[in-house]
Amino acid sequence: MTAAPARADEPPFSGSYAPDDLTFLLKPAELAPVDVATKEALIQSGRRHYSEMLSPESPPGDDYLRLYEEALARNGARLAQDVVDLAGALATRAGDREEVVIASLARAGTPIGVLLRRVLLRLGKRSTHYSISIIRDRGIDREALRHIAERHDPSDVVFVDGWTGKGTITRELNASLDDRPFGFEPFLAVVADPAGCADLAARGEDYLIPSGLLNAIVSGLVSRSVLNDALVGPGEFHACVYYRHLAPQDRSRDFIEQIDALMSAMEPRQIAPRDAVARAAACEDMVRRIMADCGIADRNRIKPGVAEATRAVLRRVPDRLLIKDPMDPDVAHLVLLARERGVTIHPLPGDHGYRAVAVIRSLGVD
Repeated sequence: MTAAPARADEPPFSGSYAPDDLTFLLKPAELAPVDVATKEALIQSGRRHYSEMLSPESPPGDDYLRLYEEALARNGARLAQDVVDLAGALATRAGDREEVVIASLARAGTPIGVLLRRVLLRLGKRSTHYSISIIRDRGIDREALRHIAERHDPSDVVFVDGWTGKGTITRELNASLDDRPFGFEPFLAVVADPAGCADLAARGEDYLIPSGLLNAIVSGLVSRSVLNDALVGPGEFHACVYYRHLAPQDRSRDFIEQIDALMSAMEPRQIAPRDAVARAAACEDMVRRIMADCGIADRNRIKPGVAEATRAVLRRVPDRLLIKDPMDPDVAHLVLLARERGVTIHPLPGDHGYRAVAVIRSLGVD
């Protein structure tokens, strides 16, 4: 790991990735973890924002890692082709411009950004990759944007995430860049866009992107971004924790190399047109139906998509899992997690592109 930044004008770091693959515009810091139940109570009571705290990250068990390896074997080629197609579309969009600058949204966008950069280089584009923080209700890290704008033309920048859930981060990105800070435009590219809200997506339907099963150990050993006054001062990037204790289980570079080996033999295909408006409407209909069926007023308690449901089960207190097809191998890990944690599984009805949805439990706090 290269030097860790204390301020936005100091050397950044690459976590456990190769330094050429990206620069994390995050401030490594020490932060005592908060257990999941306590964190959930603090969030639901409104006493703390979710971005101020982290719950503990432990290495996954052997059964779960086996499911990750199976997902990588089953869906790795699909992901590889999707990234190649996405990179081809970004290269075409850039036209005669020599550089495509990737600003991936930590953490889900980070490994996708690494892979995209490698393909763009093969396609003859210069490409630099930064991974930056964006936080629901608090916006994008403007110090990170400043850092990028001082080194690149903002019109060369594309924001990258892994997938869309119900469009919350897309709306946050659009709102954060509404005043066009430093000249940035809110263009978001993702692999899978079941919410129908990204500007560019390789495909519309939800599927198990293998990196979505793991947290820090497939994201350069970096935590979700943190924003609180104790850690982040004026002129500093949003914070993170670097999980050195997980280094023996780290799969970050291995994941990249396995997908990159598949990508090296692939050519970009034209991305098929998708009816984003219909997908957005289907997503909203599904969310409203679940809220009505479960008596939920806070839509933030609904976590659609395989990856978002996985994160909810691992990091939150879920009330139930809604699954389209319990025999679908893309949700096998969710079935395992639900059994381990005593979470009930229910059918997921409706005509939409989602395989699973998690519903966060109400703790009845005030």
